[in-house]
Order: sequence, then C-alpha cells, then structure tokens
Amino acid sequence: MTTKTLILGGTRFIGPAVVCRLRAHNCDVTLFHRGQTGTELFPELTHIIGDREQLAQYRPQFESMSLDVVIDMAPLSEAHAHRVIDTFAGIAQRIVTISSCDVYQAYGKLIGIEDGPPGELPLTETSPLRTKHFPYRGQGERYYDYEKILVERATVESEDPRGTALRLPMVYGPLDYQHRLWPYLKRMRDRRPYIVLESGQADWRVARAYVEDVAEAIALAALDDTAAGTIYNVCETECYAEREWVECIARAIQWNGGVITVDAGQCPELIDEQFNPQHHLIVSSDRIRSELSYREVVDPKEALRTTIDWELDNPPEPDPVSEADYAKEDAAVARLGVGGRDR
Repeated sequence: MTTKTLILGGTRFIGPAVVCRLRAHNCDVTLFHRGQTGTELFPELTHIIGDREQLAQYRPQFESMSLDVVIDMAPLSEAHAHRVIDTFAGIAQRIVTISSCDVYQAYGKLIGIEDGPPGELPLTETSPLRTKHFPYRGQGERYYDYEKILVERATVESEDPRGTALRLPMVYGPLDYQHRLWPYLKRMRDRRPYIVLESGQADWRVARAYVEDVAEAIALAALDDTAAGTIYNVCETECYAEREWVECIARAIQWNGGVITVDAGQCPELIDEQFNPQHHLIVSSDRIRSELSYREVVDPKEALRTTIDWELDNPPEPDPVSEADYAKEDAAVARLGVGGRDR
C-alpha cells in the first residue's frame, strides 16, 4: 500500500534527500514550498507553491489529497507547529516534524546561555532540556521566536494528527548551504601545511550525520505508526572530536598537513570563542535504531567523499576563507615557533 506523503518546505538541503528515500520506500510524495528552490529537482512530482504562514488557506486542497503523513521540514516556532496541527487535523493521520539537538541543556551551556558543569553523556531523548528558551534572539527577525523545544512539545502532544519529532545533529552532505566542511577543506585544497585549532575545540565532540542517512530516519519515522507520540535522536554512532573529524577529511582528500593546537588566548586573532568546548554534544541514537530498525544507508567513507566532491564543485560565495586568514595563521604559527605537524 502506497503511503501518501506531503513535505512542507525543506527543498534546499535535507528535503531533496527525504524525497528520494520516501520514493525508495514506494511513497507518493507531494511538495509544498515557496517555489524559490526545488521545482527543478523533481519536475515529475506535484508541487504546491505557497507560504506556510497562510497554510490554512490550502486546507481544501489538502482535504482532496487523502494524506497519510505530513513531514514538516522547517518548523521554527510553536506557532508554526500549531498551525500545521490545526491545518491537518482530520486530514492526515500523522505529522513528522524536524527538531534539533539544540534543545538539550548541554547546548545551552555550550553557547553560554546556561550555567553549570557538564552533564551526563551521551545525551538521550530523556536528557535535560534547556531551561532558557529562544536561544537565537538577537540574530535576526527570522529566528526571534525560534524554539524547537516548544515545537516538539506541541507535536508529540497532538492527538489529531499524531506527532513524531526527530532531533537532528550537525548534518553534512551535498546541498549543505552552510558548507560545514569548507573551512577545513579549502585549506587542504590550497595545500596549507597546517590547520590551527584551539585545544578545547580540537577535543570537542559533536554528533553528526550524513544527509541521506538522516533522510532514511525521517522516512522510517513517517512510515511506522509506532513512532507516533515519540521523540528520536538521529546521529551516527561515533561522535568524533573536531581533531578526528579534520583527520577524516584529510585522509579522504589525501592531505599531508597537520593540526596545530594552541591554548586559549595564545592566538586570539585566530580563535573565535563563541562556545565553551567543555560541553560536548555526544548523542545516543539507540532508541531509533532499536524501535524503528534505523541503519545508515550510505557507507561513511562514501558519504564523506561525496560531500567533499560536492563542496569542491560548489564553493560558497563569497568565500569565507581568504588569503588574509592565511597570513594571520602564518604569522601566529611563526610567533609560536611550532611546525606544521600535529602537536
């Protein structure tokens, strides 16, 4: 039996991979988005062009679709979550909404909006959440009311439709508009002899996942009714330290340079201290692996290689890494009197 699925937004990065995984599971997919991206990727699919801020206006069209599941790729606020729930009540059986590991109290401590020592790791779905809401106020109007904690709460408490929330980690892969690999990859491509990391940053561990594997998790949650009313973490089983992640990229691109670590305060012109690296984001994905039989669909080496190839073919514009950055690094390393190998 074909599952009729509507995807709200998400045409820029993870969304296209979700479409592919849903179709691999024999789902009937319709896309609802603003029309700025996405139509050229899947011209054979039905595209409903609209604004989620006026979602209720499209309810008559949704009623005619006999929907099973709605996947909300971009709910930023509690108002977004309730708008989706209200619009699809009596229409769809289930909602799968995309959340983030930024809900955890450990993340609040990481970015400095909460105090206290590091908590118990790994983070599970029952680990403490942030006590301070709206972590990105002051970073633009779009994120003024951003709060995934409230999105999750509204979603999993919904009875019509039943809701599931997936907490995503740092996602990498083709179409990543944040270009998470680029600062390291650019230096390797330019044959820089070293990459400089603050010592705490070098040891900091964070959960990651490849975009196609994340998409598989989303598809499984959409297709399994037992996921209703549940929150799942999604991530790889290995949470690499930043130094280890750089080394993974180096092996994939065959870069022979080294990592230089410096103590906090040694090179303030190089280190942008925006977070406290003693607070790791080591996350457990045991629940989704056990309850939904989630497994990665792409070999880790292939995932990294594919990401690297896409990044090299699609560098960010403007490039955030400049010759001026290199000059600062060379001057700082010369002042410290260290070489280009790992320290």
